[in-house]
Amino acid sequence: MTAPVRFPRFFVTSPAPCPYLPGRSERKVFTELKGPNSDELNDALGRIGFRRSQTVAYRPSCVECTACVSVRVVADAFQPSSTQKRIWKRNCDLVVNVCRPWSTPEQFELLQRYLAVRHPGGGMATMDEIDFADMVEHSPVKSYVIEYREPTDDGSVGRLVGACLADEQGDGLSMIYSFYDPQHETRSGLGTFIILDHIQRAARVGLPYVYLGYWVEGSERMQYKVRFRPMEKLGRDGWERFEPAEQADAIERAVAPRQRDVNSGSVEGSLKDGVHGAQDRYVHS
Repeated sequence: MTAPVRFPRFFVTSPAPCPYLPGRSERKVFTELKGPNSDELNDALGRIGFRRSQTVAYRPSCVECTACVSVRVVADAFQPSSTQKRIWKRNCDLVVNVCRPWSTPEQFELLQRYLAVRHPGGGMATMDEIDFADMVEHSPVKSYVIEYREPTDDGSVGRLVGACLADEQGDGLSMIYSFYDPQHETRSGLGTFIILDHIQRAARVGLPYVYLGYWVEGSERMQYKVRFRPMEKLGRDGWERFEPAEQADAIERAVAPRQRDVNSGSVEGSLKDGVHGAQDRYVHS
């Protein structure tokens, strides 16, 4: 006799200021990931637009706004742009290591430098090492920290210049949070390179998708996600691929704001899904 299926209980947060679009409020629906079937639940929820934050899976549930759109890159069909090819060539000498989800002081120091440039005064700026450890280590599903280090002549461990916390789901890799050296002396495009590496990594092991979280039309800092082709977006009728012309228009709209960000020292990834402190909002009420 098989055990009965236990369906998760879902909860809704109270409205709060939207971190992406000024003047709007956000609300999220969420559930806990716990028990022996956490991986399967996370896979199922990921396919319908949920994201993971520690032991919680959540997705937007805003009353009057649908700007947050779940997007994923089709890994085995990915076609890099000329800019992405240059970024890959510039950084492909990095030594990449897949590590268990265990935080280190070196990772935390890199994160602090990243936040100081990309998120000064943001919600994660007050993180301490314990907060960081919670973000990395409190995972009930199959997760990794992928580290990116500079090569050395003698084979010793090189300087850490990037890292990403990622989940391995049944149909792809879900990039939970990435950070990198924002003021490297000679390397640029590290954020893009980390995504490109995940796309190649997924394709090599036969995983069809790389989940990038939410693309928010109208939020300049989230436009970097739309630059990876081909890409699928989640709508009312399920996942559908961006039409080439539609995605080209979206990329073109993203170019000018991104150039302004480059000039002001702020580029891709300046806002993240599931930022530190969000866990405190997921209280059953």
